[in-house]
Amino acid sequence: MNANLTKAEIYKEEGYRFMSAAFEVYNDRGYGLAEEIYQECLEIELQLQNIPFHSKQERKCYYKGRELRKRYIPDLFVFGCLVVELKSVSVLLPEHEAQLLNYLRISRQPVGYLVNFGHKGTLEWKRFILSEFIDARAGGQSTWISGASSGKKLMP
Repeated sequence: MNANLTKAEIYKEEGYRFMSAAFEVYNDRGYGLAEEIYQECLEIELQLQNIPFHSKQERKCYYKGRELRKRYIPDLFVFGCLVVELKSVSVLLPEHEAQLLNYLRISRQPVGYLVNFGHKGTLEWKRFILSEFIDARAGGQSTWISGASSGKKLMP
């Protein structure tokens, strides 16, 4: 990973491609199904779009530089760089965001997507970037880009 990239540029193309697949699933299935159904549909769509991913694969966790025995299992790990947590709820809550941020921190991954298929009329999503894993000088700040779209427009 190139530390000279800005936070907005980090894995931007990968994010566009992943979100394209998520929008396709939402446009085809709509809202209100179980999270597991969306997960399986998204896995199929990722395969159809030739996007590499791992589903429910254990990830290493760390505490103060030491590897933990306990592993974290994200819903999806896409392109070998994007941690993805899927939801099917009427609205994303702060605890959903905290869950993903904590998963990013303990697994030392800089970019994560929180995608909610349960929001009526729009695919609700947020992209999180943890600066501490892009550039050690960033001071551990996190930022996010959020969106809600009917799938007509593609955003990172």
